[in-house]
Amino acid sequence: MDTAIASDRAAGSGVARLQFSAWAGMFVFGIVMAILGAILPSLFERIGFGAAQAGNLFLTMNFAMLVTTLFFGPLVDRFGFKAVLAVSAFCVAAAFLLLSRAASYGWVLGAAIVLGLGGGALNGGTNALTSDLHEGEGRGAALNVLGIFFGFGALSIPFLIGALRHVLSVSRILGLAAFLSLAPFIVYVVLRFPKAKHAQGFPIKAAAGIARSPLLWLTALILFFESANEFTVGGWISTYLQRTFGVGAAAASLVLAAYWAAIMSGRLISSRLVRRVRNETLILASALLALAAALLMALAPSGLAAAAGAVLVGFGFAAIYPTTLAIVGGRFAALSGTAFSVVIAVGLAGGMLAPWLAGRIAEAASLRRGLIIPVVDCAMIVVLTLFVGHETKLKNQEGRSA
Repeated sequence: MDTAIASDRAAGSGVARLQFSAWAGMFVFGIVMAILGAILPSLFERIGFGAAQAGNLFLTMNFAMLVTTLFFGPLVDRFGFKAVLAVSAFCVAAAFLLLSRAASYGWVLGAAIVLGLGGGALNGGTNALTSDLHEGEGRGAALNVLGIFFGFGALSIPFLIGALRHVLSVSRILGLAAFLSLAPFIVYVVLRFPKAKHAQGFPIKAAAGIARSPLLWLTALILFFESANEFTVGGWISTYLQRTFGVGAAAASLVLAAYWAAIMSGRLISSRLVRRVRNETLILASALLALAAALLMALAPSGLAAAAGAVLVGFGFAAIYPTTLAIVGGRFAALSGTAFSVVIAVGLAGGMLAPWLAGRIAEAASLRRGLIIPVVDCAMIVVLTLFVGHETKLKNQEGRSA
């Protein structure tokens, strides 16, 4: 257990409050990740742009997340969590306001950049904070529970759009999202956080040692393909159902909400399973389920089958991201922020490229072909997880022999 966290517990400063603040931030990040996919049909109608330009929005937002993610880890290891989390929550609120008032593609693009900058630090910071607050088997369970709040956030906006489409405009729902984002900002401003792990100076040599670890890069690649899947399905499923099968806008939004609900419920179950099943086993089983569901979604003969595939895909994706982070947090606890920066940044690269590529494929051929991407990605996760299991086994053998 990190000494800064342990001393905070001894002083009774309220680890529960810190965990609550991480849940609040992850809830807002869930909104960030669902928002473009949820409002994309509305933006097509209001502003008018093509699938390729829509793909550019995902590319731009995720590139901005990638930039922030590369820096948040060393910053929190050196200076602590407070400022990083507060500024990121404020940026997200500002981006939602921009989206609610955007009257041109340029404004939407600018909002996507601000959204990515704030969302990247919010995602990484809340995951790293949760990892530091727990140890052993509790770390994996806590990260899966954190992911449930991601699901709540991601579920909220498409559900509101689907259920209240004829009562509230999309612009007003975006205003509500901005208001919700200000709540964690206020919490971060007033809450007392642990001291920075390396307030006297960042340990460059130790960080370089982490960067040479094969396990770090294997887990990073798992997050690359998992994020590619999660962002592609979340970003395109509503449009896929409407354009390919003629599903209505409200029904498509509810399917998107069901997709995020499946991720949320899957993480609730995984938070229990991870205490009884090895991390690698849970990731492998999840990837195999997601692979079968992605095939159903991409090859579906009807909108109902495609919707069922999308929901099952979400359930399969659920455990992969937080459980992989638990492996990273356990192996690299002394510099968890920096390690999380690396693996989450690689993951975001997948999330940045895959929805953009799906948009390009949709423009050139069809969105059905674009959704072959999750099938390939799930197969890659299966292979990489087998390598992670082998690497972990070797490390454990070295530890016993030492």
